[in-house]
Amino acid sequence: MGRPTNNRSQKSPVITLIGEGITEQYYFKHIRSFYNYRYILKPYFFGITSLTDMDRKIAEVLEGGGIAICVFDTDVSQRLEAEEKKLNRLLKKYSRRENVVFCNSLPSIEYWFLLHYENTNKHFSNSKAVERVLRKYLLNFEKTTLFLEREKWVADLCSDNKLKTAIERARDFSDDSPSYSNIYKAFDLFGK
Repeated sequence: MGRPTNNRSQKSPVITLIGEGITEQYYFKHIRSFYNYRYILKPYFFGITSLTDMDRKIAEVLEGGGIAICVFDTDVSQRLEAEEKKLNRLLKKYSRRENVVFCNSLPSIEYWFLLHYENTNKHFSNSKAVERVLRKYLLNFEKTTLFLEREKWVADLCSDNKLKTAIERARDFSDDSPSYSNIYKAFDLFGK
């Protein structure tokens, strides 16, 4: 007679989002609400000001057996050689870890938002340049708590299947493109 088997299913690792600022935090808060995705989204994991902080938060998530999704802009690392070296070290450190996903955007997350409306990977000098174009579609877009805490801007981004369109467009542009976003990788995990 064999040993009794345990019929309990294995729990999936918990996904935790780690990010730079309030724009990313509110965006993913609203996305979670609209699509009923399951992930941890706490202010503690946002507002990260350095790659060292991000590395520390990744380590905390991994120690708990979770999956870390890191959402950040790469415009600073493109302008400052020291930041680029730090970023490359961080990417290399976790390159073989399936439970760490880097969802960086160049120049910024606003480029990801723009992909919901335009199929472009042209060079934008900074996030302000992207924001100017984005305001053609999201007229009152502002990086303020008052604006970002309202769900409507994310509802507008996702209406008419634009989220799916943005994911497809982002996949077409590599990290060598003048502008790119890897945020689609987060949605690949959310959908599992």
